[in-house]
Amino acid sequence: MNLSVEIIAFYAFAGLVVLSAIVILFTRNVLYAAFSLLLTFLGISAVYVLAGADFLAVMQILVYVGGVLVLLVFGVMLTNQVAGKSVRTQHHNQFWGLLIGGALFFLLAQAIWFIDMSSLVWLQTAKTVQASTVSTLGIQLMSDFILPFELTAVLLLVALIGAAYVAQRQL
Repeated sequence: MNLSVEIIAFYAFAGLVVLSAIVILFTRNVLYAAFSLLLTFLGISAVYVLAGADFLAVMQILVYVGGVLVLLVFGVMLTNQVAGKSVRTQHHNQFWGLLIGGALFFLLAQAIWFIDMSSLVWLQTAKTVQASTVSTLGIQLMSDFILPFELTAVLLLVALIGAAYVAQRQL
């Protein structure tokens, strides 16, 4: 079997994602779970880079690591000391998490094992190497998809104004 650097890197990052997800499931400290989630997000971003989806990799880092995870870590750190005790989680969902995760893993592994790769026409006609998807996506967003892009921006602005109004009214 010919092992290339890309295959070794893929398995390394996939292992990192799986191990950090297991740490999230088994840790009782919420701050440790948040930092393990950081490793999971970064590992998924690295897998996107290896798959040639550099735009998705950057968006993964910007949106999830830069936005969601930082908000989660700030929330945990600001509320870490409740009545003098550190915030800990209960293990009441650990059984169901293992059961559902194991079932999903079994179904995905079985689907991958029994798939006939030669019958997938889109896989055989796909380009093997593409320089960058960012410029192509930028041109498409600003030319062919300008109306949905602008409508999404207006919808997000309305949601932000609504959230600020609701937060102001409660004070």
